[in-house]
Amino acid sequence: MITYILIAIIIIIFLAVLVGMYNSLVQLRNRVRNAWSQIDVQLKRRTDLIPNLLETVKGYAQYEKGVMENVTKARSSLINAETVKENQEANNQLTSALKSLFAVAENYPDLKASENFQDLQKQLAETEDKIAYSRQFYNDTVLKYNNKCQMFPSNIIANLFNFIQADFFETVETERSVPEIEF
Repeated sequence: MITYILIAIIIIIFLAVLVGMYNSLVQLRNRVRNAWSQIDVQLKRRTDLIPNLLETVKGYAQYEKGVMENVTKARSSLINAETVKENQEANNQLTSALKSLFAVAENYPDLKASENFQDLQKQLAETEDKIAYSRQFYNDTVLKYNNKCQMFPSNIIANLFNFIQADFFETVETERSVPEIEF
């Protein structure tokens, strides 16, 4: 009789541990999704600011049509991106296109002095900061989730219930290099 009770207790403890591991994996997977949605919100805010910025620049820089088209094309790519990788690539294209746009703005003193342009530039800079923070939070969450999917014994539960690892939001190689500064 005591052996049956002991076996029942062991089985209950074993099941409790399995349920705990499963629930932990679900919780982490949902945190990864939430963290990604936070990045998505900031990227959406960024893409919403761009048409206003372009309209402001258009009035001053009528001869810079190629730059405007590149920004518009990159914005469209970001809006249509579906996976982390696609989003990452489109985001990098947009960042590059915006750098070109701001370089063009340097050639137009009246534009740089425009209160509307300065406000949009400030909002975009704040959004970029939020995106950077959201990326960091996302990658931290992905790390915890992926560790849980790979570490024993939770990896058994992860494999059993098809918990697949999440992709990190990585920086492109050109952004990793040290910028050259000339005086």
